[in-house]
Amino acid sequence: MKKNDFLIPLNGLPHGRTELSGAADKEFFGNYGNTDILDADISVSVAVEKSGHHTDVDCDIEGSVTVECDRCLEPLAVPVRACARLEVKYGREAGNSDDEEDMSDKETVLLPETDADLDLSQVIYDYVCLALPLQRFHPDGECNPEAVKYLQEGINVPGAGGTEGNPFAALQDFLADKEKC
Repeated sequence: MKKNDFLIPLNGLPHGRTELSGAADKEFFGNYGNTDILDADISVSVAVEKSGHHTDVDCDIEGSVTVECDRCLEPLAVPVRACARLEVKYGREAGNSDDEEDMSDKETVLLPETDADLDLSQVIYDYVCLALPLQRFHPDGECNPEAVKYLQEGINVPGAGGTEGNPFAALQDFLADKEKC
């Protein structure tokens, strides 16, 4: 799916609630230059509530994204679920008014008064990336056994085993003294 597939024509929508849907795949994330996401199957449900000059947009994002496992570097499917609640305002700058609406739990999107469309592609991309865990790895026992074998053996670096010439050797004694306390 291309970036512009999530373009909402706000001026063309009738007043009231309008529901739209779309999907984001590997191509969608590739358009942003994201090489971490190997594949994606994301469905997006968008509900636009329009009344007068007030417009609210609710996006429900759900699906899965395939990334590399941090341990074995094999593909890993990660479930993704996110909700984006937006309030669309028109103008040049965000005002610092004390309206009760400013206390809402919605994120404000500021559009120039001349814009007739709202592009949700960046919002969807950001929310999916933020929904991914920082550490991405298979559950125990599901990683590539060959890679796990190398991880368990460790890496043998010549000269790293001894304390001679190691600038951190003094810290080892310091930490041992701290454990006695």
